[in-house]
This record gives sequence, structure tokens and C-alpha cells, in this order.
Amino acid sequence: MTLDELELRWAASAARSAISAEAMTGADRKAQALGVTSETLMEHAGTAVAAAARALLVFNGRVGRPILVMAGPGNNGGDGFVAARKLASWGVPVIAVLVATDERPRTHDAARNWKRLDGLPNVTLIHAPVARDVAILGQGVEKAGVIVDALLGIGAGGRLREPIRSAVEVIRHGRAAGVPVLAVDTPTAVDLTSGDPSDPVVRADLTVTFHRPKTGLMAKPGKSLAGRIHVAPIGIPAEADRG
Repeated sequence: MTLDELELRWAASAARSAISAEAMTGADRKAQALGVTSETLMEHAGTAVAAAARALLVFNGRVGRPILVMAGPGNNGGDGFVAARKLASWGVPVIAVLVATDERPRTHDAARNWKRLDGLPNVTLIHAPVARDVAILGQGVEKAGVIVDALLGIGAGGRLREPIRSAVEVIRHGRAAGVPVLAVDTPTAVDLTSGDPSDPVVRADLTVTFHRPKTGLMAKPGKSLAGRIHVAPIGIPAEADRG
């Protein structure tokens, strides 16, 4: 599907009122209490990101180049790993990078999806535990077809630490070289409630956020940093927004 077709398909979610990061966390927890597993939510989110990344690749005429997924150690990174798996299954070459000091992601769902990438065709796995590794990875970043920013999401705040900070700089360098950037849920270092950024911050061409629009992506400067915004449904029932 094209970017326009995805936007049309997800229009009902985009038309809903915006919520804060705290409200989104609450809806996610209530959905799980209602029987929707965290694994299912991540699978849906990652699949939406994959569809948007492929559409962005085509839109920019960069088919044949690998998609670089820069993923942090939390669930935002887990969404990125699901997207990498889906893209690879569609024949799109993917470089999936775990940007974290530890050898595996810190959440169960993210760790599970990182492990599922091991040995898959069309997937190159890289662990970048320190800033130097990230900097080396950044050499030649302009060859990527799309960069997926899955470093930090809804729970992020405060000053960026290494190696995440260096990964943001790599993404910024890639975009300056003409590589389109897709942010998962929010550009890294943009507060989903206020829209306020820290420094450095990712500037995206497309942001795929989930379930409902976010207040931080509706207000400046968050809106300008997010680029085009798609709001993808991920299976959170309406009851989870109540109470």
C-alpha cells in the first residue's frame, strides 16, 4: 500500500481526539487487562511500521536499498524488531541494530522479537553497545533506503545517554544526506505529551504513532519534528479508553 492508502485505511484512528503519553500508557494497560496481550499489541504496531516503511521506501524511489532499523532496549525497539521481521518476510533487506549496553533488550516482548530475527534471510543483526560502535555504523548511512527510528518512545525523558545519543546523531546525519526517516510512535527525544524536544533530537519525515493522536505531536515543535503523521490502530479496544 502507498502512504496515501495507509493514511486512508487508518483514518478513523487519526480522527480521534489526541491523548497524552500517560493516557496512552493507561489505555495500553487496560487493553491487556481486557485480554489483549502485550505481544499482540507489539505485533500490530510493528506490522504497521513495516507497511509504512515499505511505502516510504517506494515513495522516495529507494527500492533495493536496505532499511536501517535503529532500535533501543525497550518496547519501542521491540516494535522496530517486529517491523524488521515483517519487512524481511516481504523481501526487503533490513539491518536491525540493537543500540544498548546490554546484549539483549530489557523487556520480555522486545527481547523475544530481537531473538526471532536471528538467522532470518534478508536480515543483518548488529549490536552497538557503545558510542564508538554506533559511530562506525554511521559510516555509509547514506546508503540506507529508509532509517527507522525505534530508539526511544513513550516512556523516554530527560537527557539522552550513550549509546542512544550517538545513534540520534547517526540518524540526523543520514537524513541530512537524503535518507528518509520514519519514527516509531514519536521521534526520539520528543515528549509525546508536550511536544518539547531535548537535544539532540530526531527530525522525522514520517511518524507512525499508535491508537490515537498524541498531544505532543499536535503542538509545536513536536508537530514539525514528526513530519507526516499516521495513526495506526493496534487492537486496543474502545473500553480501554474509558474510566
